[in-house]
Amino acid sequence: MIPAFPAWSKSRGTAGRARGLVLLALLLAMALSSIVLMAGMEVWSTVRQRALEQELLFVGDQYRQAIQRYYFGAPPGSPRVLPSRLEDLLEDNRYPMPVRHLRRLYPDPITGSADWGVVRFGDRISGVYSLSERTPIKQAEFAPVYRQFNGKTSYREWVFAVSPTGGLPTGSPTPTGKSVGTFAPPPPSPPISQNPS
Repeated sequence: MIPAFPAWSKSRGTAGRARGLVLLALLLAMALSSIVLMAGMEVWSTVRQRALEQELLFVGDQYRQAIQRYYFGAPPGSPRVLPSRLEDLLEDNRYPMPVRHLRRLYPDPITGSADWGVVRFGDRISGVYSLSERTPIKQAEFAPVYRQFNGKTSYREWVFAVSPTGGLPTGSPTPTGKSVGTFAPPPPSPPISQNPS
């Protein structure tokens, strides 16, 4: 004679299978949610990097224009020189009333640091560049003044500089910090504002 299993053992097996299916469905839902979340984070990261690139283009151009204004803004009878430090762009003391060529010293949008790579000609500053080694997303369709940024492999190669005659470099900084390339002079632009002394 085969012993009969109690009725409660059948209901326990059915309930266990149901709990197992619910647990499996929950695990699948969590896995799908993680995939969607990771995809969303990647999209957000790309959007953020593109925004930082646009900010770098703006800030770098502010420095380039300020250096250009400093150079062309020499007082009458004074030789045209590049600034010896970035702070000179905030307060140009070559005038009786200091002139501001830059509103403030901007941090590097990519690194978030106040430190910039500096392109020098002798002991004078002709430009700045980011110290980031990250690869830019933007690889083409730059404004004509920055067409030399096309195809660059790091933000360090986005050099915002002028030559000692006010031109724009078409090269990139060398390990010594000097700029290489040829130059084409742009027109001068006036200082941003003057501070009363």
